[in-house]
Parts: sequence; structure tokens; C-alpha cells
Amino acid sequence: MDLPRLIALSPGDLEGERCPAFLERLAAAVSAGLPGVLVREARLSDREWVALAREVRARCEPGVVWLGVHDRAHLACHVGADALHLGFRSLDPGRARAVVGEGLALGLSTHAEDDEPTRRRWSAADYLFHGPVRETPSKQGLCAALGFDGLARAVSVAGRPVFGIGGLRPEDVEPARRTGAHGIAVLGGILGRATPGRARDATVEYLASGATRP
Repeated sequence: MDLPRLIALSPGDLEGERCPAFLERLAAAVSAGLPGVLVREARLSDREWVALAREVRARCEPGVVWLGVHDRAHLACHVGADALHLGFRSLDPGRARAVVGEGLALGLSTHAEDDEPTRRRWSAADYLFHGPVRETPSKQGLCAALGFDGLARAVSVAGRPVFGIGGLRPEDVEPARRTGAHGIAVLGGILGRATPGRARDATVEYLASGATRP
């Protein structure tokens, strides 16, 4: 399916007993119109991860809600994913393509500090997450914030859809779109909220700010 304009990432620190609450927040966000979800849970075993991803897919109607999965290339096709997303520690995109075939889109997380050998990996991806646009706890001490000017520079050379990521709030949707970015990806802002109600309200705020389905 087409890439959405707004993708919410799962928290990244889920363990078995925390998954049901996450699924409740997800269901609330999807009911409010969330168009895209990325599951990125490295702490789970393959068995736990598959169980979670299938529960996510059950709440995200195929063809209506886009589903990406982070890493787990060997499992992505088995859970009905639309895309496999890769980080800097992941498989090379070319090798990942050999695993998943042509049926899934390939995404790649990229950064302003990427050197030329790293940037060459960009060409094998179908879309990019580029950031952090703003300072964010998950990248503190690792990557400097690049701002919207930096995002615009990445968009200008990427040659494929780019999502801004990193501390982006609803009021940042329009500035991100003005850079030419396809959309934004959000970690804590939606599915990291404390309750289903807050996840639903946050989704409404992002969508009202212009992060609509294509």
C-alpha cells in the first residue's frame, strides 16, 4: 500500500507484561485515524515478537493501516507487514531485499552525520527516516539535532520519500511538510503516551495539523 504521511513507532522497550497496555493504546490511536505503525521491539524473543506483531496486524486493517516492522527480516513476511525498516545496526538493505523479496518496501534510518559509504546505502531503500530533527532523549549524546533546514537538505538529495523523525510535535507537521518531506514519524508522541485516551487525542492532534493519509 502507499506510504502514509504519519507513522507512529512502538516504544522499543516492551516486554511481555507491557504488551497488552500497548495494544490498547494502539487500538485507540487507530480508531482515531492513525494511518501507519512501525513495530520496533528488540527486547522480545522471536516468539514473543511474532505474537505481538500479529496482534498489531489484527488491529491494523490491511490496506487501511500501513504496518512496518523493524529488523526481523526473517519474520516480516509472516506477520503481514507492508515494510521492513532497517537501522544502522541492521542488515545491509541489499541483503535484506534478498531475504524479503520484492513484496515489501524497505525503509532505512539515516542521520545528518552519515558519511559517504553510509549514504550509499540510501539508494537501496524505498524510503528514509531522517533525523533527529529536534533534540530527543533517544538520540541524546549520539546525534545532534539537524533542524528543518537539515531535513530539507536530506530531502533534496535523497531521491526517495523522506520522513522527518525526532521530537516532532503536532505543530511541527507543517514545517516538516514545507521541507518537501513525505511525512513524519513519531516515537513518544502517540504510542508512547500513558493511556489509550491520550494516544487517541494525540493522533487527532497530529492529523488535525495536516498529517493526513495520502
